Amino acid sequence: MKKIISILLCLVISGCAFFNKDDTDSASTWTIERLYSEAKKAMQGSNYTRAVELYEFLETRYPFGVYGQQALLDLAYVYYKIDNHESALSTADRFIRLYPQNLYVDYAYYLQGLVNFNRNRGATDRIFPTDYSERDITSASSAFQNFSELLERFPNSIYAEDASRRMVYLRNLLAEYEIHVAQYYLRRGSYIAAVNRARYVVENYARTPFVPDALVVMAKAYRVLELNDLSNDALRVLELNYPGHPGIREVRSIVLN
Repeated sequence: MKKIISILLCLVISGCAFFNKDDTDSASTWTIERLYSEAKKAMQGSNYTRAVELYEFLETRYPFGVYGQQALLDLAYVYYKIDNHESALSTADRFIRLYPQNLYVDYAYYLQGLVNFNRNRGATDRIFPTDYSERDITSASSAFQNFSELLERFPNSIYAEDASRRMVYLRNLLAEYEIHVAQYYLRRGSYIAAVNRARYVVENYARTPFVPDALVVMAKAYRVLELNDLSNDALRVLELNYPGHPGIREVRSIVLN
């Protein structure tokens, strides 16, 4: 008898818990205010799976209101936090296209830049430093364009200062990548290709520390091609602006048969 009573008590207690109002109250019956509040609470609590579910439901059910617009922007951020890069980019892009006059549209541009800026960075990179200039720079180039568009459209944005700093880093990264490619072509004997990549650095990344390396590549390649006037021009600019650069001696040491 005592055993039966214990079982019944357990069933009653578990039944009360199971039929708790919060558990049976489906999100479909919630007000839009509660939907957004619960979604934001999940996001802030790093419960991103739940946040995605609620934001997607809210944005689908109330797509054009204030809450629906903010839900779409928050959803793009949550996708970014869970490293769902393509969804983050497409969601931010959809926000920009649907709500170009939204007060927070500058954040959508900034978020796109952040996604592309970080998409090739993994947890192992914090342990094993990686030379990003030797990686595929498609995402870095896209991030640079994202931040550039943000600054062009919203120069007074609260995100402008951070975007500018990231652009300096990205500009250096892109310039260094071009130098790696130019030096590779030079070693392979593809001198015209080496010149073209080096000249691109000089013309497009003039404010980076890789310009002298580009001038060295140009001077070397032109000298091998026996385009002495062009080689001397590049060498003259190098000597004038970077007089202590070791590449000067390297260029002068090239002896042609």
